[in-house]
Amino acid sequence: MASKRSVREWSVPRSDLEMNKLKLYNSFTKQKEEFVPVSGKRVLWYNCGPTVYDSAHMGHARSYITFDIIRRVLRDYFKYDLFYAMNITDIDDKIIKRARQQFLFAKYCEEHKNVDNSTIKCDILKAIDHYKNKLNAETDEDKKKMMIRLLENVENYGNNIEICSLKKIESVLSEWLDSIEGHDVNDISVFESLPRKHENEFYEDMTALNVLAPDVVTRVSEYVPEIIEYIKKICENGYAYESKGSVYFDTVTFSTNPKHQYAKLVPEAVGDRAALDEGEGVLSVSESKLAEKRHPNDFALWKASKPGEPFWESPWGKGRPGWHIECSVMASAVLGKTLDIHSGGYDLKFPHHDNEIAQAEAYYDTGDDWINYFLHSGHLTISGCKMSKSLKNFITIKEALEKHTSRQLRFAFLLHSWKDTLDYSENSMHDAINYEKFANEFFLAVKDIIRSVETNTFTKWSQLELDLNLKFHDSIAAVDVALCDNIDTRSALDAIKELISSCNIYMKSTSIPNAVLLKNIAGYITNLFEIFGLLENGKNEIGFSSNVESSVNREEVIIPLLDVLCKFREEMRLIGKEFKLNQILDKCDELRDDILPDLGIKIEDKEVCGVMKTVKKLVDREMLLKEKEERMKIEEEKKKAKEKRKLEQLQAQVAKEAQKKINPVDMFRNDSNYSQFDEKGFPIADKEGKPLSKSAIKNLTKLYQQQEKRYKEYLSSLNESNAS
Repeated sequence: MASKRSVREWSVPRSDLEMNKLKLYNSFTKQKEEFVPVSGKRVLWYNCGPTVYDSAHMGHARSYITFDIIRRVLRDYFKYDLFYAMNITDIDDKIIKRARQQFLFAKYCEEHKNVDNSTIKCDILKAIDHYKNKLNAETDEDKKKMMIRLLENVENYGNNIEICSLKKIESVLSEWLDSIEGHDVNDISVFESLPRKHENEFYEDMTALNVLAPDVVTRVSEYVPEIIEYIKKICENGYAYESKGSVYFDTVTFSTNPKHQYAKLVPEAVGDRAALDEGEGVLSVSESKLAEKRHPNDFALWKASKPGEPFWESPWGKGRPGWHIECSVMASAVLGKTLDIHSGGYDLKFPHHDNEIAQAEAYYDTGDDWINYFLHSGHLTISGCKMSKSLKNFITIKEALEKHTSRQLRFAFLLHSWKDTLDYSENSMHDAINYEKFANEFFLAVKDIIRSVETNTFTKWSQLELDLNLKFHDSIAAVDVALCDNIDTRSALDAIKELISSCNIYMKSTSIPNAVLLKNIAGYITNLFEIFGLLENGKNEIGFSSNVESSVNREEVIIPLLDVLCKFREEMRLIGKEFKLNQILDKCDELRDDILPDLGIKIEDKEVCGVMKTVKKLVDREMLLKEKEERMKIEEEKKKAKEKRKLEQLQAQVAKEAQKKINPVDMFRNDSNYSQFDEKGFPIADKEGKPLSKSAIKNLTKLYQQQEKRYKEYLSSLNESNAS
């Protein structure tokens, strides 16, 4: 009887690798923490939006592109169900003051169209005196430098001012106008039109940057009733008090309650007078306002409106919301009492975000956290310098987009850590542009292979394909590790760059590359780039979209025609090389370099395994023309450098010929360094009459003998010329 074998029962396989878990840098703990939403895959996210009193600048782009990238990665890579809310601050001290100033400046220009220039000059002098008083009172060194620049600008234009050029000194003049007439501005439309204008511009800029629209936008002006009710509840809970028509948050009472802690994000900043004043607003900081508070750290929830300021009726009188309260109220209104993520710029940590947290936790008064993860994007500098609207040294998003594309700007952000300072400079943009070009060339090369090789033809894999496929899956794992590690897009892009380099080496190593494998790799990279928001025109099968390839019919028509054209060109080049017909070769190059790029077509001559092949690419016409322009610029610089060298050689030759004609007897006589000479014209004393040293005589003797030789050669050439 056969023995009964022991057969192991099947069991669930165990992976030899642990699944990577997403970790995010949480400003509360100042370290990376595992991301765990309260409700499974549902993520409630509130992002601090702009205060719309001016055009959006690159500092805004830093924040909104950063959180757009993180949002896309959470949604499309980690598959979270996001609900993303953003506010628009359309009631604020800066908005009120800017709106008044623009209104009064426009009114002044209109009223003084036909006024004698002497009157305007008199007003400018008054404006200068007013501005100098502000300058003397300013303590911030950066702001003082900015104000000095503005005053110098007034002095440059002030003496020859005309009504049409007042715009050049608007900042100084409007400050003075606001100081004497601002309290009389009471038309509510003045304070509404400015934020509406800049809000619309902001949306246009975000669309141009390919930033996803929020799921919901909350405006302060639309939530005033909710803000009033919210403040009333905080007062009822004992954490706020009314004083002269304003309501202030009681930081001392809040801090002494064991359930609460004030300034959770930046506790060391408590008492920072400059930061607190900035948070209160330019119209709300004065000794009288400070006297209304029980403690200097207390901050306004509701501000009593003065003449020249918009107002709403409230239990405490006519007033308007403080800055910090708006976010606490609106976030709670649309997201509830617990937020998974709150985000904003690094500079908002204190006092704005710390005050938001305190207000919300005072409102609910449960002792629970209002926010679980606070994300702050890093600062943005311009070529190493601090950028600020208040310092008037910012670059608007529209200005940046005139120089670089939306994709290039996003690449620059992706190539840096989202929480660290990013320097917007020629160097950072150079890296971004090069990465875009590197990836695009890969996509175009793969497309050319796919067109040339049947993708549904499966061939036996060699070791080259096996190695590349292993690299492909190692890269996928590396990207996953990077994205789980605080959305590290820089490391993810490094892994993709290595993968593309491996593909490029592979494509050069085989005469018939595997189109299926390359298509899979290019498709994965395209999908990742789409997740990063790098594909402005929606999903593509492979690579970046272009105007050329937006129509399938266009490609179907062009590619067969291009095949015929390239084959003809290859044959002409072979004939030209064989019979050394340079004109034919020149014409072939002209077709490649000048004619086809203007049609959005790029062809390249590449050697693959010892065989020259023509690679055909349909590329965005503007990109090709820009490359052509840069190439011509480089060639022109080379040409100028060559001409310069040729001229310098000619000048050197002329100088050399001129040098030959000098009789050695005369060569030192006009040199002021010497005062006495022998009968041969050789120096024997310096300019002060002292005899020359032995070393000086030795050096001069060598020069004298060299000139003697040159002069003899010159005389000899003259004799030969005369004899002939």
